Amino acid sequence: MKTLEIQLPDQTVAGLDREPAELAAELRAAAAVKWYELGRVSQEVAAEIAGVSRSDFVALLSRMLVSPIQETADEALASARHLLEA
Repeated sequence: MKTLEIQLPDQTVAGLDREPAELAAELRAAAAVKWYELGRVSQEVAAEIAGVSRSDFVALLSRMLVSPIQETADEALASARHLLEA
């Protein structure tokens, strides 16, 4: 396990009105959601980054208005064609 250190200005932390541990958890969750949304990590890896179960991560995606399905329209059509051919 690696530990990362992030330095934020005192006024930024004060303005967010969170304890350091709570802010760290929110930062982990936000990074995990964004990286998942960009396709850089899978749901499983993103959940690990966020420090939550996969089902809790799917709920987090919903709260952050990100679709749990990261499939392009072309990929969805290809999947549908494959199912019809089977």
